[in-house]
Amino acid sequence: MDNIAGTKPALTWVVHISVVLLVVLWLIPTVGLLVSSFRDRDQISATGWWLSPFPVEQNYQVKAPAGDVTVDGDRNVIEGNVFGDGKGTVSRFGGKRAAPTEFKAGDTAQLSKDRTLSVQRDGSYVYTSPAAIKRDPSIYFAAESPPDFSLDNYRTIMASDNMDRAFINTLTVTIPATIIPILIAAFAAYALAWMDFRGRGFLIALVVGLLVVPLQLALVPLLTLHNKVGIGQSFLGIWMAHTGFGLPLAIYLLRNYMVGLPRDIIESAKVDGATDFQVFTKIVLPLSFPALASFAIFQFLWTWNDLLVAKVFLPSNSESWVMTVKIADDLLGSKGGDWGILAAAAFISIAVPLIVFFTMQRYLVRGLLAGSVK
Repeated sequence: MDNIAGTKPALTWVVHISVVLLVVLWLIPTVGLLVSSFRDRDQISATGWWLSPFPVEQNYQVKAPAGDVTVDGDRNVIEGNVFGDGKGTVSRFGGKRAAPTEFKAGDTAQLSKDRTLSVQRDGSYVYTSPAAIKRDPSIYFAAESPPDFSLDNYRTIMASDNMDRAFINTLTVTIPATIIPILIAAFAAYALAWMDFRGRGFLIALVVGLLVVPLQLALVPLLTLHNKVGIGQSFLGIWMAHTGFGLPLAIYLLRNYMVGLPRDIIESAKVDGATDFQVFTKIVLPLSFPALASFAIFQFLWTWNDLLVAKVFLPSNSESWVMTVKIADDLLGSKGGDWGILAAAAFISIAVPLIVFFTMQRYLVRGLLAGSVK
């Protein structure tokens, strides 16, 4: 018997499993990025983040000081320890870069030109040569190092030039670019939802059509227009650009929510003599807070994480860089192979969006589902 009270249909379990899988797929790279942000560069290169709690075997190179040569019969000998503090365990060693782990620890390696090299597990080595040793010979070895977690990557980011300035610039761009489209879209959405005028249906269709227009198509024409009116590559220009790109979604989202508000409340207010502006500010706007918060989350996340629009509409000098441009042009360029630095920079850049999202996420679903059910 189907649909028995207290039982769940199979589709419900499919939905739950799908949600769990999506969450896991999102969490795995995020956790990996977080763990990598605390690891040393060499350890990141040696093993994946899932092996970070375990010791890491890495290859090293040290120089045997030629100034410590002693003479033993007909051979020149250098003795020492590859570990500066004398602590560590060598697993394998070698005498050339092409084969850094060719021999086991404790063996005596026969090198070219009748030279020998022996490295013990405790790191002590003996290097011999029949000829005079004029340059410091290289010793290659593999040793296990314990897990190394620290805040050095974050300290490097925070000490970077103009990072604090980039953070302030990001706030300067994001806050107005979130508030301005909300103010404009709220008035437009109320007009499209509750005011009768000629061409309202066409305007609603136009708003829906603008949702599918890629912003990349408008970048060059919009920048040309901004340059003609004198706001090109400035904070005012990027505010207007983000406002224009965000308005279609804002109007569509708020209009759907406002249409679903109880008609009796609005009609009663108008019967009592309230104007459209009073109805909007005293009734509609307070009741539409979930939809306003939903769009605010989307717009804030979009503008905070934006790189393309910031590269186009902001000056190219470092004093005007936002955090995404700072990471892409400075850190990614100078430290492109240092994944720990890049992971730390990524988490610093998403700290504020995470706070905004988890603070307002309870309004997200209510705002998105507005108007879907009558």
